[in-house]
Amino acid sequence: MANPILPLYAQSEFALDAEVITLLLTVFFAAQFIAGPFVGRLSDRRGRLPVLLLSQVGTAVSFFMIGFAQSAWILFLARVLDGITGGNFIVAQAYVTDIMPEEKRTLALGYVMAAFGLGMIVGPAVGGVLASQFGPQLPFVFAAGAASVTVLLTYMTLEETLKPEDRARNFANKRARVSLLAQLNSGPLLAVLSVSFISQFGFGLLIATFALFAEQVLFAGYDFGMVSLGVGLMLMVVGIGQFGTQILLLPAALKRFSDSAIVILGAALRGLSMFLLAVALEPRFATVAVALFAVGNGLLLPPLQSLATKTVAPSFRGGILGINSSVMSLGVIISTAVSGSMFAHDPAIPNWASGALTCLSISPGVFLWRWMGGGVSFRRQKREGLTH
Repeated sequence: MANPILPLYAQSEFALDAEVITLLLTVFFAAQFIAGPFVGRLSDRRGRLPVLLLSQVGTAVSFFMIGFAQSAWILFLARVLDGITGGNFIVAQAYVTDIMPEEKRTLALGYVMAAFGLGMIVGPAVGGVLASQFGPQLPFVFAAGAASVTVLLTYMTLEETLKPEDRARNFANKRARVSLLAQLNSGPLLAVLSVSFISQFGFGLLIATFALFAEQVLFAGYDFGMVSLGVGLMLMVVGIGQFGTQILLLPAALKRFSDSAIVILGAALRGLSMFLLAVALEPRFATVAVALFAVGNGLLLPPLQSLATKTVAPSFRGGILGINSSVMSLGVIISTAVSGSMFAHDPAIPNWASGALTCLSISPGVFLWRWMGGGVSFRRQKREGLTH
């Protein structure tokens, strides 16, 4: 709800330029990069539920800070807080891997991401309407209230998935931390991390400049209210596309193709969508591009996360998801830091670069495809007697 209009909010209320605005994303992902592995391993040792609740509280507080900010440094402080405590997605993924067998893990992670995508359907549109009708502060206050309600629902409805003996064992093995350098000997994990880094580098270029690109190119000449509404509605299309992909297309794809083959397809579609956005000059064509992006994103991320959990022992699932999240954050950190300068040179350059880098991630995806033994799905292998 609030993130899509944050660049416009920072520009209109605090007179920040593009180079500084994109750093709001940089500091968020920098904090997430540092905290991600710690949050994941903490959930392995202390339990998923308390860490999930803590991260949700941090998100609510950060949105309140943005909504009532009186200076730009409060915006940066809030983004750092949200990044440090922003382990809700990591822990939610670990929660799902605890309760799902391996052959159903990718589909379950897809449903988790679809739930997040559902928020993208309503959130950006509501945020755009609130900003256009009641001013730029209200979406952030509204988002903080929604995050607070999420904390209550989590506390009242979810149960801990790790048994006390599991947490005790994981805590006793706390010296056996998941070290990135130690894992570099694992070709499959290195390939997963490579796809995560490269694709998210391209994603960072998009998210850092999309609202600014829309204002300067797609909605040139319109006022703040119309630009906010337009950006919100276009991102609602992304939410609808990603939700539909992970509810309908992903289950169908998993019946025939392996996780690695779907990763390759998702990366190819995401790359194509960014090339289309780079040449877009008006909202309708750009909407087609972002819809295609949503399909590619919906196909790429769930199998990639599932592949990451299959490269380590079960006791390290939270930790490896945290490391993968940090690698993804690192890609976004670097890309958002340079995206402002790229945009200042030419608004379309970040989109061209994003498309090229996302296509580059296909190469390690092919390695994963070979490691998995080709493009046939686990279910199909089992049905045709190809598994051992």
